Amino acid sequence: MPRKDIAVKPKQQTKLQLQKPKLYKVILNNDDYTPREFVTIVLKAVFRMSADTSNRVMMTAHKFGKAVVVVCTKDIAETKSTEANDLAKDASFPLLFTTEPEE
Repeated sequence: MPRKDIAVKPKQQTKLQLQKPKLYKVILNNDDYTPREFVTIVLKAVFRMSADTSNRVMMTAHKFGKAVVVVCTKDIAETKSTEANDLAKDASFPLLFTTEPEE
């Protein structure tokens, strides 16, 4: 037999707020030693850029000292940057890709 002196409260549902992940920039840093052709090959291979886009990014870095290659999540940015740096290191070039938080 159910007791009538117990009050039953409805469950409160909490709504979770999902936050967007912080974005990071992969930056191509210019140097005076790495050939332009090699830079475009790395941009096409690692970042899957077209020939025109990779040439444009390479020329931007050449003119201004650095260029943003891609903006993505931290894990992807660090992986792509490391992969590109490893390709340059294997070819004995000082090409450098860095990551930094997007503002």
